[in-house]
Amino acid sequence: MPVHLQKELERLKKRILSLGAMVEERVRMAARALEQRDPVTAEQIIATDYEIDELEVEVEEECLKILALHQPVAVDLRFLTAVVKINKDLERIGDEAVNIADCVAVISRKTPLDVSLGFGPMAEKAQSMFKKSLDALVNLDLDEAFRVLTLDDEVDQIYRSISHQVKDMIRRTPDRVECLINLLMISRYLERIADHATNIAEEVVYMIEGEIIRHGKWDQPEA
Repeated sequence: MPVHLQKELERLKKRILSLGAMVEERVRMAARALEQRDPVTAEQIIATDYEIDELEVEVEEECLKILALHQPVAVDLRFLTAVVKINKDLERIGDEAVNIADCVAVISRKTPLDVSLGFGPMAEKAQSMFKKSLDALVNLDLDEAFRVLTLDDEVDQIYRSISHQVKDMIRRTPDRVECLINLLMISRYLERIADHATNIAEEVVYMIEGEIIRHGKWDQPEA
């Protein structure tokens, strides 16, 4: 590999990991804001979303520049195409954190509902999946990437449970519909964070193995 290309790829990797760390922090803040019904933290997430957007654009531009100038092949080309997709998933996870923050800003002004819907475990699992996907990316760890894929069904199950509960509560307490709709939306945004973490893990597998495993077409590596 030409030395100049190697340096640019290393710089690109550092940028995508910086974006990942920034997004991970926003997701942690969103989970904390949700748990504490904290509108101040929610507003911080919303106000700083532009930082993620700007870095996402920088990463994409860097990918396109390397592709145009160096015309990489094989492993380097796989790395770049995977980074383009991971970059977009990271930006969308940042958007989901903002969406959660928007909902928290609404429900923080309402009388709390005397009900436990399981947001804590769902947020923890979504965050864990996201962290594992980033760890898989940092270390090019195939096993960790596959662990992310096996966790997605758990988050989906919690989402379905919360969705059923909230819809039932809307029927029984229509006077609380605004708050309940926001809770339903939060569960959807958490589920989407898990989906994007899954996408990142799939791209890590592609980066390492050169195999596209979307749409459930994957097998865990042999021990």
